Amino acid sequence: MTLILASKSASRRAMLDAAGVAYRSIPADIDERAVEAGLEGAAPGEVAEALAVAKADAVAQGHPQALVLGSDSLVVCAGRRFDKPRSREEAGEHLRFFSGQVMELHSAAALVRGGGCEWSHASLARLHVRDLSEEFIEHYLDLEWPAIGHTVGAFRIEGPGVQLFDHIEGDQFTVLGMPLLPLLGALREAGVLIA
Repeated sequence: MTLILASKSASRRAMLDAAGVAYRSIPADIDERAVEAGLEGAAPGEVAEALAVAKADAVAQGHPQALVLGSDSLVVCAGRRFDKPRSREEAGEHLRFFSGQVMELHSAAALVRGGGCEWSHASLARLHVRDLSEEFIEHYLDLEWPAIGHTVGAFRIEGPGVQLFDHIEGDQFTVLGMPLLPLLGALREAGVLIA
């Protein structure tokens, strides 16, 4: 059975590669804001899950025989939702807001085949951001911009972004952007992986 990853995320591809999962990558093209508009009042995990399903469904429409994996992550801090920073300046604003706070990272995955969602799951990680000096923020952006422009939370945990945090609650896969262990279980159930 063909598995398609509806994403161009390097970290999600790296997770699947490291786990020995065979797949093709076909990035989804959806209007995330339009999907979110129909989710007024939904919890962040539900929004991430709905976006993962929408991405998988968009790709599955052109590949009805394949099992399509969609994934999404979103960050909430002090009750405010954050999207990917659009500029270095905005990344700096996000980091100043996160400083000394707890960032909630919701990562979700969904499996869609033939127009129907067969499985979805959302996981939460709480990332305790240390007090960040202005000098550190500027140095960090010198190192990491524009690479972090593709990440919610303005960090790559597998790189210098790990220096943002004092403490993390949750598994590394959720922090990397996909709840991998529940996903692997679902792929075994679906017959993609040997049980």
